[in-house]
Amino acid sequence: MSDKIGLASDHAGFKLKEFVKTYLERKGLEWEDFGTNSEESCDYPDYAHALATAIERGDIKRGIAICGSGEGISMTLNKHQQIRAALVWIPEIAHLTRQHNDANVLCMPGRFINEEEAENIMDEFLNTPFEGGRHTRRIEKIPVPNV
Repeated sequence: MSDKIGLASDHAGFKLKEFVKTYLERKGLEWEDFGTNSEESCDYPDYAHALATAIERGDIKRGIAICGSGEGISMTLNKHQQIRAALVWIPEIAHLTRQHNDANVLCMPGRFINEEEAENIMDEFLNTPFEGGRHTRRIEKIPVPNV
C-alpha cells in the first residue's frame, strides 16, 4: 500500500485543499487529488467515493477530505466499510481519532477553520500513531456485519 495521501473536496473545500497540497509538499509527502478542481458548485459524494474506493483498493493508505462543514463528505466516506473518516476541527480531536479510532481519513470543515488551524490539525493526524490494545477490539466491531 502506498504512503500517498488521497485528497478530496467539494467547491467549498477547494481553497483549503489547495493549501493542504502545499503543506504536504513541505512535509515531503506525496498526494493524489481526486477532485474537485475548482470552486464551481459540485457534489461532494462524487469525490468522496473516489477517495474511499482508492483506499479500499489499497492504492493509498489514508486521506484528507474537505467540504464546507466537513459533515457531508465524512458521512459519504463512512458509507464505505473500510473507511473510518473523522470530522476534526481542533488538533486534540485529530490526536484522539488517530490514537483511539485509527481514523484513515481526516475530514475538515473548509468554511470554519483557517490554514493555521488546518496545519495544526494535520500535524496531529499525520503524526499520531494508533494505540491499539482495547481500541483494536472496538474498531473491529465498526463494519456492518453481513446479514
